[in-house]
Amino acid sequence: MPVKTIAGKEINVTEEGYLEDMNQWNEDVAKAIASELNIDLTDKHFEVLNFLREKAKNGETLTIRQVGKSGIVDIKEFYKLFPKGPMKFASKIAGLPKPTSCV
Repeated sequence: MPVKTIAGKEINVTEEGYLEDMNQWNEDVAKAIASELNIDLTDKHFEVLNFLREKAKNGETLTIRQVGKSGIVDIKEFYKLFPKGPMKFASKIAGLPKPTSCV
């Protein structure tokens, strides 16, 4: 598995850049990954990221619909926060594995 320096930390990642261990994640890592994706994180982004991380810790499958029903953002807002692939990019920034629904 490749190792990448993110926010000054050596982190194990997949070939596509997803963290292998979600415990290596922190807000600085999230900001660095988001910067690579040209996304400037706001408090609303972090609300979504923390929601996704909590669901993943509970073993739940992550879906766009689930985020839309979260009460944090609706689906339209989710696409605005993470354009060009909301689940793919949100999961990557949140330090989660690539969603099975993403190509």
